[in-house]
Amino acid sequence: MHANEAAARFEAARPRLTGLAYRLLGSWAEAEDVVQDAWPRWASTAATNDIDNADAYLTTIVTRLALTALDSARVRRELYVGPWLPEPVSTLDDPTLGAERAEALDLATLLLLERLSGPERAAVVLREAFAYDYASLAEVLGTSEAAARQLVSRGRRALDGHRREQASPAERDRLLAAFVAAAQGGDLAALEAVLVPDAVAISDGGGVVSAARRPVRGAEQVARFVLGVLEKFGRGVRSIPVIANGDTAFLAVTDEARPKPVALWSLDFGADGVRGVHIVRAPAKLARLTASALSQNDGPPGRL
Repeated sequence: MHANEAAARFEAARPRLTGLAYRLLGSWAEAEDVVQDAWPRWASTAATNDIDNADAYLTTIVTRLALTALDSARVRRELYVGPWLPEPVSTLDDPTLGAERAEALDLATLLLLERLSGPERAAVVLREAFAYDYASLAEVLGTSEAAARQLVSRGRRALDGHRREQASPAERDRLLAAFVAAAQGGDLAALEAVLVPDAVAISDGGGVVSAARRPVRGAEQVARFVLGVLEKFGRGVRSIPVIANGDTAFLAVTDEARPKPVALWSLDFGADGVRGVHIVRAPAKLARLTASALSQNDGPPGRL
C-alpha cells in the first residue's frame, strides 16, 4: 500500500478509533495517545502487506493498545486522590463519538465499565457501540467465538446488576427541569424529592481542587451536598448548558472576560428519578470541553 493511501485510511478511521479508545479508557487524552501509538504500527504493516480490511486491522491494534494502557491507568487510579470520574467530552457535533451507536458513552456507563476486566470491557463496547458480530469480536480479542460470547455475557451481567430502567426522553427533561429549579431555589425538600432514595453524588477534584473525598450516598445527604456545593462555589459563576457524552450537562465557568472552568455537572437519570450526580472539577478534565462550550454556546448564562 502506498504511504499516502495508508495515511489517508488512518486519518479516515481516526474518529472511530478515538471513540473506541475513549470508551475503553475514560480519558480523551489517553485515547488520543493510544491512537497515535497505533500509527507507526499501521504504517509499517501497510507498507509491506496488502490489507483487505483496514478498519478491522486498525480496530484490533487500537483495542490491544488500549487494553495495555488500561492496565497502567488502573494502577494510577488506585493512587488517585478522591473518587475518579471519566473525562467529559462534547458530543454536540458527533452524538455517537465515532461509533455506530451512542452506547457506552455517558459518564454513568463509563464509570460502570470500570468494574469490568479489560477483555470484558472491550467485548461489551465493541458489541454495543460498534455492532461487532461475535466472529469479528473474537478476531479482535484473539480468542474463540464462544469465548467472545462469554465475555459479552459476563460484562453485561455485571453492568445490568447496577443499571436500572432508563427514563424516557420526556421524563429526563422533566427530572432535569425539576432538579435545576430546586437547586436554583435552594429548595432542599424539592431537590430530595427528585432523587432516588439511594442516590449517589461523586465529585472529582483529582487532588488539585476542592472536592468531596468520598461518594455521598442517600437522597437527603446528596440534596444537602448539592446545595452546599452551590452555596460554596456558586458565587461569581455562570452555567453553560452543554451536550457532554450524549446528555445535557452544565459547565460552570467563572463570570469574567476570560472564563475559567469550575465544574461540569452531569446527572444520571433512571425511570424512578435522578440516581446520580457527577461533578467533574479536575481542571485537566475540563479544559477541552470549556473551549468547545464557549465557542458554541450563544445562549443566556444561567446558574445551576
